Amino acid sequence: MNKIDEIINNIQPLNEKVVSKTQLILDNLTKPKGSLGKLEEIAKKVAIITGYEKPNIIKKFVYVVAADNDVVEENVSLYPQEVTYQMVLNFLNGGAAINVFSKHVGCEVIVVDAGVKRDFDINENKNFKIKKVNNGAKNFTKGPALTKNETIQLIINGIELIEELIINYPKRNNENFLVCIGEMGIGNTTVASALTSFICGKPAYEVVGRGTGIDDEKLKNKIYVVEKALKVNKPNLNDPIDILSKIGGCEIACMVGIILGCAYYRIPIVLDGFISTAAALMTSCFTCKVIPYMFAGHLSLEPGHKIQLEFLGLEPILLLDMRLGEGTGAVLASSIIELSCKILNEMATFDSASVSRELV
Repeated sequence: MNKIDEIINNIQPLNEKVVSKTQLILDNLTKPKGSLGKLEEIAKKVAIITGYEKPNIIKKFVYVVAADNDVVEENVSLYPQEVTYQMVLNFLNGGAAINVFSKHVGCEVIVVDAGVKRDFDINENKNFKIKKVNNGAKNFTKGPALTKNETIQLIINGIELIEELIINYPKRNNENFLVCIGEMGIGNTTVASALTSFICGKPAYEVVGRGTGIDDEKLKNKIYVVEKALKVNKPNLNDPIDILSKIGGCEIACMVGIILGCAYYRIPIVLDGFISTAAALMTSCFTCKVIPYMFAGHLSLEPGHKIQLEFLGLEPILLLDMRLGEGTGAVLASSIIELSCKILNEMATFDSASVSRELV
């Protein structure tokens, strides 16, 4: 049994036993029953994921997983490939949107090189992880994006990121982490579109969007590229490694590992937009046991994102017309998830506050 199979086989079902206890706590807080709406549902979901009736989020992380993809050769993006490398440096220097958002909601940014074409000459940095097995995925219109061995190792590398998290940040009792996933990679909306089209059984024209803001001509070309890639590669729907190796990319494979690792360790996972949700779709092909561990941070403007979320049965927390990526939507939503748990831990009860209950 390899590491991926071992993790999948040991992902536990949600602890539904705690939900009645969490509901009782919510109903005894100084508010009308159910008056905090979806926040109460979010709190109950965190409780059953973690197994604690009063979960306490002590630390939030966002993994920004970066990789290049040679599908850019097909003229599918407004931006040149070197932007991936440049944006990783921007993340590390604290200058990107994800850095600003994370700073102000108390989320730690961890940047991951899962396959950037250029190597980085950077001093040791605990928030920069090199998990690459190559310098990016190949152009999948010409054949498989990755080898099967590369795909397997990238998934394992993603799992190891969560194992490292558990080792480096010990926690006690009802203390819990929250993990957001985001990405960076020029051309990766094309890859996410191909995965979504194939797994959800939708035609390319329904899932392909404008990505970085391409015009109508480029959009038509992007649809053609997705159709061509699926025709050339003919992935096997019953073989997740076959799908992932043929379509790619490196960042998506690594995020699959992160999702599996989170589910194994009972850590709530907050998805960002179209690309990270493509990774979630891909992970569900390995095992549907991961889906209940996921939160959908927001609904992206990319047309395929709504299709993905409907397929997974997830409801987005935020509707902000965002389409940036990087984990920005997930990080914004993480503050709401954290606050839902603060309600359980910090609000007074009717008895403790000497507040009269509703009239019978």
